[in-house]
Amino acid sequence: MFLISKLVWILGQPLSLAFFFAALAFLAALLRWRGLGVATSALSVAILFTALFTSTGAYLVQGLEDRFPKHAGDPADLKCMIVLGGAFDTVVTTSRGGYDLDAAGDRFVEALRLAQKYPQARILVSGGDGSITGNYEGDAVISERMFKAFGLDSSRLVEDKDSRTTFENAINTKALLASNSMSNCLLITSGFHMPRSMGIFRRLDIDVVPWPVDYRSSGKEYLRLDVSQPSLNVALLSTAVREWIGLVGYYFAGRTSEFYPGP
Repeated sequence: MFLISKLVWILGQPLSLAFFFAALAFLAALLRWRGLGVATSALSVAILFTALFTSTGAYLVQGLEDRFPKHAGDPADLKCMIVLGGAFDTVVTTSRGGYDLDAAGDRFVEALRLAQKYPQARILVSGGDGSITGNYEGDAVISERMFKAFGLDSSRLVEDKDSRTTFENAINTKALLASNSMSNCLLITSGFHMPRSMGIFRRLDIDVVPWPVDYRSSGKEYLRLDVSQPSLNVALLSTAVREWIGLVGYYFAGRTSEFYPGP
């Protein structure tokens, strides 16, 4: 299932689809299938234009981010938090050491902030090596270096070093919560990732409080042309498409509690 999910994403992301239809158009031209060539060329151009020069990606990400509202203030008390991996540049840190954060780094910045504010709170980090090769450090390993550098006692950490997907995050987390007598923790992950995460945790009967962070949209997005930031536009669309592939796939596989989980 892990390899299948990786392959589906490689083939299903917008630029891969655009390349696929362009290649199909080239083949159709060689075979003189004019109708197919025109149709696939148009599809390739339409995908590229939408991905690069419209706000579609930001608009779709915003919908995912707004599904679980951001809390107005910190909790009155905090005993534990769960941080889902995917926030470190594991390729870089494996060879260079340190704890280089990627675009989702706010997950661990927020965990560190809360850990310093609530010194009694424990932190469960769920994240192994999610690459196909399995040659890199996972977030649980890297985060231990980061938290230590900021003065956090390692006794406060509970580490899941094996999970490679969000579903494995939840399964491994459930076992670790039980073995460490932890319950009703905050679930810290990116806003766009929260609907799928909450659906999985609910499906496994894990009581958590959603704590979305790492917002990618302004909250005021609408569909429009946007030629000013093509690289960001395609990155946001890829993020949204990936999450929706996950939501649909996990729902039909019976891994989430509902199709589009909400509060």
